[in-house]
Amino acid sequence: MIITLAKHGGLAAAINLRLPPEVLDTATLPEPAAARLTQLVAAAVSAPGQDEADRARDAMSYTITIEDGGRSTVLSQSDTAMSPGFAALLTWLEDHFARQ
Repeated sequence: MIITLAKHGGLAAAINLRLPPEVLDTATLPEPAAARLTQLVAAAVSAPGQDEADRARDAMSYTITIEDGGRSTVLSQSDTAMSPGFAALLTWLEDHFARQ
């Protein structure tokens, strides 16, 4: 499974435009980490996004793309309207990329 994280908007929007998305191939992870990530992906995919009607002007938005077995799933949510499953996946990915 290949997971891509792209960040958009926020106060650092001009900086984020120049940054490429971060990419993770689960084949490079130890088995326990890959298994945990698979659980987080399943929870994020099954949880609906929240209504973004009250979206803040400078809120960050995130796009997580999951490519697995020839299928591609795109999840997009923002700081102001984020499901708990999406938040858990985002936190795991950000922690992982920060350690690299």
